[in-house]
Amino acid sequence: MNPQTIIIADQQDLTRLGLRYLAEKRLDTIAPVTLLEARSAGELTRHLQRSPDATVLLDFATSHLNNAEELEALAQEYSETRWIVFADDLPESAILRLSRNPQYSLLLKDNSADEVLLALHYSLAADRYLCHRITNLLVTAVAENEEKRESLTPTETEILRLIAMGKSVKEIAAERFSSVHTIVTHKKNIFRKLSVNTVYEATKYALRTGLVDLMEYYI
Repeated sequence: MNPQTIIIADQQDLTRLGLRYLAEKRLDTIAPVTLLEARSAGELTRHLQRSPDATVLLDFATSHLNNAEELEALAQEYSETRWIVFADDLPESAILRLSRNPQYSLLLKDNSADEVLLALHYSLAADRYLCHRITNLLVTAVAENEEKRESLTPTETEILRLIAMGKSVKEIAAERFSSVHTIVTHKKNIFRKLSVNTVYEATKYALRTGLVDLMEYYI
């Protein structure tokens, strides 16, 4: 059996040493692994170019990444890579987005060593792992989002999608052959039902619930 590659991507020496010790002590008896370390974005990219099917173990808070979008861009570029992410410093909206991608396993830094190992076992088997607290977060968020989404009419849902795409009230009115007054009324009803006050908050909801695809949003 060929060894599988695990890349520990972290700028902190102590974190890398701890994760390396854990992996070396507990994984190699089950399956042969090759452990690599990445202290920078360039080093991580070089490792991924040589081992695109690697598992990357990454603490988002101490990584070189500035935001979740950079992490998602890496996953798109290296579609065979699997990521185990300590997601403590990620906003809830980013955790919800990442959870929809099977490349990501999600942990928190207070998870036990056994859970970290479990995530590694899942990843090496081309599966994903979500820790208990993140699973609870997702279940709660899905229930809340479904309740809100069901309260929106089909017309309101479509107008929300257009708002999230950056369309102005005038543009939406022209696209839907409606009056500006009608679109303004729909917009007020949407904001009231979602308990939001700004276009930014409404857009976050649309992204979180999948009404607008992240790549479509940036395009």
